[in-house]
Amino acid sequence: MPEATPDQYAGSGPLPGAVPRKRGTGGVVPVLAFAGITVAVMQTLLVPIIKDLPALLRTSPDNATWVITATLLAGAVSTPIMGRLGDLYGKRRMLLASLAVMVVGSLVCAFTDDLTVMIAGRALQGFAMGAIPLGIGIMRDELPREKLGSAMALMSSSIGVGGGLALPGAAFVAQHADWHTLFFGAAGLGVLSMVLTVVAVPESSVRAGGRFDWFGALGLSAGLVALLLPVTKGSTWGWTSPTTLGLFGAAVVILGLWGWMELRLKAPLVDLRTSARREVLLTNLVSVMVGVAFYAVSLILPQLLQLPTSTGYGLGQSMVVAGLCVAPLGLTMMFVAPLYARISARRGPKVSLMIGMAVIAVGYGAGLVMMSAAWQTVVISMVLGAGIGLAYSSLPALIVGAVDPTETGAANGLNTLARSIGTSVSSAVIGMVLARTAIGTGPTAVPSMHGFRVSFMIATAAVLGGLALAFFLPSHKASTRTELLASSEDDTAARDLRGFRGRVLDADGAPVSRANVTLIDPGGRQAGLTTADDEGRYALAAPAAGRYVLAGSATGHAPYAHPVTYLGGAVAVEVDLVLAPRAAVRS
Repeated sequence: MPEATPDQYAGSGPLPGAVPRKRGTGGVVPVLAFAGITVAVMQTLLVPIIKDLPALLRTSPDNATWVITATLLAGAVSTPIMGRLGDLYGKRRMLLASLAVMVVGSLVCAFTDDLTVMIAGRALQGFAMGAIPLGIGIMRDELPREKLGSAMALMSSSIGVGGGLALPGAAFVAQHADWHTLFFGAAGLGVLSMVLTVVAVPESSVRAGGRFDWFGALGLSAGLVALLLPVTKGSTWGWTSPTTLGLFGAAVVILGLWGWMELRLKAPLVDLRTSARREVLLTNLVSVMVGVAFYAVSLILPQLLQLPTSTGYGLGQSMVVAGLCVAPLGLTMMFVAPLYARISARRGPKVSLMIGMAVIAVGYGAGLVMMSAAWQTVVISMVLGAGIGLAYSSLPALIVGAVDPTETGAANGLNTLARSIGTSVSSAVIGMVLARTAIGTGPTAVPSMHGFRVSFMIATAAVLGGLALAFFLPSHKASTRTELLASSEDDTAARDLRGFRGRVLDADGAPVSRANVTLIDPGGRQAGLTTADDEGRYALAAPAAGRYVLAGSATGHAPYAHPVTYLGGAVAVEVDLVLAPRAAVRS
């Protein structure tokens, strides 16, 4: 098996002085998945004590919600920015930076009871959200193609796995220790994740061209804050208040100007032309709907479980038991990752996405009539976890298959942003529904069963809308059929090949037998794959005239990529690929 995948070099040549991968990739997947779980733990850290935050911080309930909102906003803003920085300066480097900022934010929160300082610390924690698209980008660059699908599925679903596991864990800590211990635990997980990343994850040699678009980053940040702030606080401020409407209007203006500027830059923060491709645009819209579905269950079930039985519908469970009942949501997401890989390999990620969305709809539909016992919430969690796991696992594969490898970090960052927008919308809308349908029980008001059912119906409608959008995604297409020269008798056939032929050689001109040769089209997708014969000869058909990249790799040699052009006709273009030995590459 080759030590590197040649498709990682699509769109760019080898980097001068690039450091070869001297370590195996065996630990990359679990370490990056652990980083994703760490991020999810940070996100759900305070869910068990949301109702207690006003007293703990000595503030009003309205102000206390900023502790949650700050993380949401910071994560949404930082995700595409960290993705682009990873494409430019190294994904592993930016992954470590994201985790380091999260650790600092956790420690800030751990040593304070002041609301303002706590909000600042939680905003720093939100920067860890960039770890998800960065981890997916590293996987694409480092892993063999046959392992990539299941690995990306595990990384993408880790956000749900971590969230599901964090709820009972955080509830247990909050019940038996000082609540600041939660932040010390998050800092410890962040440090451990950084150490494992340094030890097991190699830096990618794939780099995008251009410079970082600072004005684009500022414009996107301002536009997202103006958009998401009224979304998350609209139910508190009033949806028709001057503040809410003014911020929505400002978001339209700022994002409009930002888009106009991005379209005129050679190296924008977000390639809007790529984002406007049907497969990318529809995938991101579906991601918004999946985000709505994922966050809805996290908001509804814990509250239903913890409401007292005196309400007539509350299940009267403790904080820890409520967390355990919802934990199967994350665990099921993890277990369906291998199932996704099998479905996607046979039918493509579009089919697995649509199956996942359909399962989510069934789960929410069942929830409308199954909320009278704790065991029923466990069943709902498992069904929804299976559907969300399939859907989440499919999204990065659809994005990766539609963009150039040098844009993987930024594209997946934008996709993660779409999910964040979905969770923000879900939090705002469902929070508003539960507040407006609440019923009084003495001095306080609690969510009503009617409010829970309306929330489930909203989530079901969002999922069905996402399923309709997914229907219009392009279907999976198999890679172009390749040809392999087995002997000199095939030379005549190779000359008539419509594509490329040649030899894979080492630095001394000797043939490199059994080398992998990949043809990558201008969109960064694999257009052909073959293995050279014992004399280093290969032949690959080109689907059409145009520019391509031929990439070669073999054990013991540094991978090499070469831009080529096929003008059409029945004569194959002769291209020899020369692979330098690993020892010759400077470290």
